[in-house]
Amino acid sequence: MPKTGFSAYACLVFAGCFCCSKAMLTKLNQEAVNNRPVIGILTQIVSDEVMKPFGKTYIPASYVKYIESGGSRVMPIRLTLTTAEYKNIFRQINGLLLIGGAVDLERSDFAKVAKIFYTLALRANNAGDFFPIWGTCMGMQLLTVLVAGESLLTNTTAVNVSLPLNLTTEASSSRMFEGFPKELMTALTQEPLTGNFHHYGLTVQTFHENQRLQSFFSILSTNVAENGANFVSTIEGKRYPFYGVQWHPEVNRFQWDTKLNFPHSLHAVQLSSLLAEFFVEEGRRSLHQFDNPEEEASSLIYNYMPVYAANFTPYEQVYFF
Repeated sequence: MPKTGFSAYACLVFAGCFCCSKAMLTKLNQEAVNNRPVIGILTQIVSDEVMKPFGKTYIPASYVKYIESGGSRVMPIRLTLTTAEYKNIFRQINGLLLIGGAVDLERSDFAKVAKIFYTLALRANNAGDFFPIWGTCMGMQLLTVLVAGESLLTNTTAVNVSLPLNLTTEASSSRMFEGFPKELMTALTQEPLTGNFHHYGLTVQTFHENQRLQSFFSILSTNVAENGANFVSTIEGKRYPFYGVQWHPEVNRFQWDTKLNFPHSLHAVQLSSLLAEFFVEEGRRSLHQFDNPEEEASSLIYNYMPVYAANFTPYEQVYFF
């Protein structure tokens, strides 16, 4: 299958019954409060020649800042560990972020490692052990591949464009948008608050034709691609705390390349802030933890130094591994 997203360089800018509602989710760890959450971010494969001298995988600093701004710490997760090591990491972290990029969503190391965590998260949530997953751009696409068991992505190009969202009727009752001010929800449908940088996506028609996707996710918003395709732009798990956006909320506050259409209005910043806080709040419901403070300290992103990369990538800073 083709790689997803913008180009390998340009996109850098960036089961049981599933018909249960929000009420079922509240039963999972409903008394849990973890005010020191750690969100894991899966590293992305370096494919661009200009980046290869710095490392084999990377995480754009904008995603790290995004999670930290919501009140969580970040653990980078490499793609070269054993399954046993990933299982141990799963017991330590309180949520997982799948970032954007451009890789094979069925055969790449990124996809294989993500599937391990996805499977662990399904089992944990089924057992009452709350564990959230968020996918941004390619991360959302990967979630649909994992749920459907195959890639159903097609051309839904929306490159370097900010768009309002076409919210569905399910958006108003969603967990993701539950705490949004009315003014912001209105702005979300009228102002270009969401930055899009992708070539591939899931059409609304394909979503409704696939029973697995339709049973697992609710569509919260749609958008129209350059070719006129109506694509899914925001999703939320019905039974599981899994979330996906085809757009990039992190760029609203942490990306500044003037050649790229990043939304920086007051409402755009507010949107990014509330979504970061929402996902971290989900992480607070997870009781996973490290065995000791030393192990925790040595695992966090603070042990790595980001590289200034604005002169050779669309990012201001990048963590390389």
